[in-house]
Amino acid sequence: MAIGKRRKALESLAGYRPGKAANQAEIEHGIDNAIKLASNENPWGPVPPVADAIAAAIDGVNRYGDHRATPVREAIAGWLDLDVASISTGCGSSGILQQVMLAYVDPGDEVVFPWPSFEIYNIFCNLFDATQVRVDLRDHGFDLDAVAAAVSDRTKVVFLANPNNPTSTAVSTEALASMLAKISDDVMVVVDEAYREFASPSLGDPIADLLPSHPNVIITRTFSKAYGLAGLRTGYAIAHPEVIEDLDRVLLAFSVNNLAQAGAAAAIEHRALAMERVAELVSERDRMVAALASAGWPVPETHTNFILLPTGDKTDDIYLAMERQGVVTRPFGGLGIRVTISTPEENDRWLAAFLNAVGSGA
Repeated sequence: MAIGKRRKALESLAGYRPGKAANQAEIEHGIDNAIKLASNENPWGPVPPVADAIAAAIDGVNRYGDHRATPVREAIAGWLDLDVASISTGCGSSGILQQVMLAYVDPGDEVVFPWPSFEIYNIFCNLFDATQVRVDLRDHGFDLDAVAAAVSDRTKVVFLANPNNPTSTAVSTEALASMLAKISDDVMVVVDEAYREFASPSLGDPIADLLPSHPNVIITRTFSKAYGLAGLRTGYAIAHPEVIEDLDRVLLAFSVNNLAQAGAAAAIEHRALAMERVAELVSERDRMVAALASAGWPVPETHTNFILLPTGDKTDDIYLAMERQGVVTRPFGGLGIRVTISTPEENDRWLAAFLNAVGSGA
């Protein structure tokens, strides 16, 4: 029985595929004590004063929060020394990306992005009946000359996950500026920086390096990864005020809830504490990179809180062998296995599981 008149886009639309939960792996394999390293989550959660602020906001959840999350926008503007008119907020950075599509992309318009990259770009293109133009990576990184060459007079948006997910690689703002010089200002270029806090500062800051000369740039960031607030879904955009007006027109009502607003504002206030945890994760990441290299497994240069294990056509077998040992990761068939950096104990565990899997010929 057919119920409703489903859009054609839904016939071939694969929904977002989240990382597998640890308890699901336990059930599937009959094991105990599985760990989830599949979704690039912060293993520690928010720092104590941020957790306290979220708990204190419980009393207000019977009321709608501020639709625009104005206090959060003001806090971001003060933190980054920007006009508040240059800031928008949304339901995670993915929510902001959806607003970009709603504001700028009509059916049949082209959206350009390197590939493999963040899978939501593909999903949104299918959902909005847009034509996706994928540009192959080169040595796990962006070929920005090829990205610029792929832009046509039908292109509305370019998505650049920088650092890139799932490959962990990144490009400098200098390289991005060279690419932008080849692209018309009527094409919106989204620099999607969900993992910014884990990247080398030497790459530059698009707020200072790109926005003043390129009003078609939209920078998206999130409190999910570095600040341990993934479950509260709070992201923000930095762009020219006219662009922010466009994004706000398509903002879902009250998309940043009360608890999310309290958490984000407190995270900004206590950001130094969160950055101490980021430094620990970066140190652990570098330790794992060195251990892998010593074991004969060099990995792409990483600027994120995860590592891509380049397992190629053995990806599915090695992924499954690791999961049977209680280590849940994220496979990308033919490319590699993405594994989240966690606590020292969990990192030692996934490294041992990986080396055991590849040593067994999986």
